[in-house]
Amino acid sequence: MDAVVKALNPNSKPILSRVPATRPTREEAEAAVRVLLRWAGDDPSREGLLDTPKRVVKAYEELFRGYEQDAEAHLATIFEEVEGYDDMVLVKDIPFTSHCEHHMVPFVGKAHVAYFPAEGVVGLSKLARVVEVFARRLQTQETMTAQITDVIDNVLKPRGIAVLIEAEHMCMSMRGVQKQGASTITTRFTGVFRDDPAEQARFFSMVRGFR
Repeated sequence: MDAVVKALNPNSKPILSRVPATRPTREEAEAAVRVLLRWAGDDPSREGLLDTPKRVVKAYEELFRGYEQDAEAHLATIFEEVEGYDDMVLVKDIPFTSHCEHHMVPFVGKAHVAYFPAEGVVGLSKLARVVEVFARRLQTQETMTAQITDVIDNVLKPRGIAVLIEAEHMCMSMRGVQKQGASTITTRFTGVFRDDPAEQARFFSMVRGFR
């Protein structure tokens, strides 16, 4: 996949993968789930838990499928015929579910992604797919915000990027301080959005205004 993306965009910088070189087998993963069930105080041999290890491993394949995907590939097709359009492109309210890398519990929220085209635009769904790729990995919200920005910058080379993510973290609401409803907001701006406060303010206005 990396070779294909490089051929499509030879100037792109690699987005480093965190997949280990040697992956445990499915049987090893299921055995690990049984250990955790025993650690939690239950009996993995009882009827209700007999198939739980298989179900958990299958669920992990879906929840963490982002490790198998290349975000750059979703941005590989660029449309240059846009009749001279060079203003902001914003896709807001992109829902996502990710998992905190510190406690492996979910955090849920929305991402808002905008950019100023330079040499063309991508299909609007592709920005949502980029969010999904990074959300389907163990994450911190801060890292996810930076990764989304960096991959768009690598491939599209736009005149500016704005990413805002707002999410509720279950590691904060279900455990620890147990503060339900508290939300975390992270942002990253490049180019026009970083250098022009008016464009940054317009981005915030568009994200918050038309609901």
